[in-house]
Amino acid sequence: MSNYYSDKLMESLDQALEYSKGNKKTARSVVRSINIPAYKAADVVATRKKLRMTQRALANAVGVSVRTVEAWEAGNSNPSGAARHMLYLLSKDEKILDLLMAT
Repeated sequence: MSNYYSDKLMESLDQALEYSKGNKKTARSVVRSINIPAYKAADVVATRKKLRMTQRALANAVGVSVRTVEAWEAGNSNPSGAARHMLYLLSKDEKILDLLMAT
């Protein structure tokens, strides 16, 4: 291993150790941004059907009212914020439903 990589590895280990001791300022953190798609009416319906859920079940999973899901599916409004993120996560991994239902 070259000195550069071993130095970087040691630096990372030192940061991790300091972080574990409560010194949050020395550690470098990386925040990844993912592109969450906009959800239109057809996307909400398709996601709900893929998950084999009723409007009520989807509303409970996403944390909104049944009327909100109805409005999304009718095209009167679009999911935003946390609801849009939750729809995205549910569409990518159905196991999330198991976690939601376990609580």
